[in-house]
Amino acid sequence: MISGFESIQLTTLILIVVAGFAAGWVDAVVGGGGLIQLPALLLVPGITPVQALATNKMGSIFGTTTSAVTYYRRVGPDLKTAVPMAVIALAGSFGGAVLAANLPASVFKPIIVVALVAVALFTALRPNAGELTALRHDGHTHYIVACLIGTVIGFYDGLIGPGTGSFLVIALVSAMGYAFLEASAKAKIVNMATNAGALLFFLPHGSLLWGLGLVLGLANMAGGYLGARTAVKQGSAFVRIVFLIVVAALIVKLGYDVWQDYFGA
Repeated sequence: MISGFESIQLTTLILIVVAGFAAGWVDAVVGGGGLIQLPALLLVPGITPVQALATNKMGSIFGTTTSAVTYYRRVGPDLKTAVPMAVIALAGSFGGAVLAANLPASVFKPIIVVALVAVALFTALRPNAGELTALRHDGHTHYIVACLIGTVIGFYDGLIGPGTGSFLVIALVSAMGYAFLEASAKAKIVNMATNAGALLFFLPHGSLLWGLGLVLGLANMAGGYLGARTAVKQGSAFVRIVFLIVVAALIVKLGYDVWQDYFGA
């Protein structure tokens, strides 16, 4: 069992803890904490991309669980919608992780960048979207749409990952009619399941750095708790602003990756 502490310096460890806390806060509000956490993990000497992905998922599941519980206590999201979404998203995430082991993420990144630009434009040009919950579907259609969202975004999380929470939030707002705060509360429950699905794939492969993952998880828990409380206190308008900032960062990050993949030296 590899702890991850074998060759790590104290300064790098402190940076990872700070990154884990910040990622937990961002994930709790709108998702996208992997933008902060994963690059920090890649600073560990000798770490492989698969080890970084697996350890990132372990840290994230601590944070998403903590923020999901905090949201549930303070917002009370509808579990009749969130739980089926979470179950099917877990299966989707496992499938995405399987494909990720055999297919480079660079194939999908251009599509994701286009989708993120569309998401940003939708949110920016419709300032009233997500202010209040006004469900677009009822009956069986409501649950079918919820499960389709869980399947697609769960698969994306296992395959690529960054921005999963943000995609969940905007899908719940735009396709289902939830307010940003309610959408973020449900997204945390589903995101917790997608992290678990990816971990179920990574664990048998021995890719997880257990010691580092636990430290990262504790930092993520603290950030997730504070982030969820902040979002509940500030409301949907605050969540919307943070959402736009995180989506812009995702566009820049993945856009740069696409440029490097296709035009870099």
